[in-house]
Amino acid sequence: MKYLFIHQNFPGQYLHIVQHLAKQKDNEIVFISQPSNARIQGVRSVFYQVPEPAKGLLAPLGELDLAIKRGDAVYQTMKTLKNLGFIPDIIIGHQGWGEMLNLQDIYPDVPVLSYTEFYYHSSGLDVDFDPEFPADEMLPARVRIKNTINLVSATNPGWGQTPTLFQHSTYPDWAQKKITILREGVNLEKCSPDPSIYKSDLELKDFVVKPEDKLVTYVARGLEPYRGFHIFMRALPRLLQERPDVKVVMIGRDQVSYGASLESGMSWRDYMLKEVHNKLDMSRVHFSGQVPYNVFNSVLKRSDAHIYLTYPFVLSWSLREAMAIGCPIIASDTQPVQEFIADRVTGILTPFLDYDALTDRILEVLEDKKLAQSIRKAARAEAERSLSMDEYMNNYETLIDDLIHRRTPSLNLGNSPADRALQNLKK
Repeated sequence: MKYLFIHQNFPGQYLHIVQHLAKQKDNEIVFISQPSNARIQGVRSVFYQVPEPAKGLLAPLGELDLAIKRGDAVYQTMKTLKNLGFIPDIIIGHQGWGEMLNLQDIYPDVPVLSYTEFYYHSSGLDVDFDPEFPADEMLPARVRIKNTINLVSATNPGWGQTPTLFQHSTYPDWAQKKITILREGVNLEKCSPDPSIYKSDLELKDFVVKPEDKLVTYVARGLEPYRGFHIFMRALPRLLQERPDVKVVMIGRDQVSYGASLESGMSWRDYMLKEVHNKLDMSRVHFSGQVPYNVFNSVLKRSDAHIYLTYPFVLSWSLREAMAIGCPIIASDTQPVQEFIADRVTGILTPFLDYDALTDRILEVLEDKKLAQSIRKAARAEAERSLSMDEYMNNYETLIDDLIHRRTPSLNLGNSPADRALQNLKK
């Protein structure tokens, strides 16, 4: 089979499926992206040049301009591939960046599977969720413009895939009828409990967690409000005061992946430290920045309480991995999380905006060993049932095969972890 993948940031959401397909004999895989040093054995990378952003455009128009330019660049790249004789059996790519806009003009008869990640709403989801950061009066208009690529892509030929019921629900009803919920999996071998890690020091750069320490962990790509960084920081003073044995490790970069940056140019970390620094024993708080995957994995395996907070927005992979590792998870009681965490079964849910409640729940997990152990076992068991990488790959191949053979795919592949956990509890 011949596969053409497209994503500006190789390999994006396609790491596992591309690795899986590349191991199979007789598969030919071409991946179009912006220039990248990353490589996957058996995959031929084809790069297009990063387009120059236009100057002086308002934010949503600037994004639209870049998307159109990416679409044009990928069009020319595909044209070259076709002239060289490459005709894929299926095209798979992320629709959000504009790269998928013009596929039908080069390969009109090739089935297309688009990654439909999130359809923006001007109210009711992330935009007006946090009263601390009220939207300006023109934000709803900018959000509507932000959906331009979403709308054009949804009317183009092809089928969609999205990883969660929540993300599926953000799309208009008419678009949902052509989007499959393909629930993603986790490497259950790499992400597995390791009780032996508690017997020795966990050494990070300039920071050591000793066996007698209680470790509280927080992970996000960027330390920002969308992932509840400000809420967690406000929970720390009382947590550290009431538990002198607690150490805190936060993994994430000083960048904004989602939401707005501060107008001052200050990072959210510096902004929050300005607010709570005098209330914290900083010798017990460690900002690790971005770390290699093995370090991230070891930190979660050592965690005594793992915090995951998010606006009603795209769920992070780290929550799935934390479940598989068997972390005692305290997570925000928001829609995307509710789909994965069954309260007091596979984790503890807490109101996103209430940092005192967050502190209470962290303390509860640290003090109640029986509760923490129950959550650990249930989270791991649920990951084995609902987050299997093998099942994910099998479902992915079923979806691909249906599209190649012109069958209408199922709209739901996989199981909701929270639903499964509650069902098992009732048995």
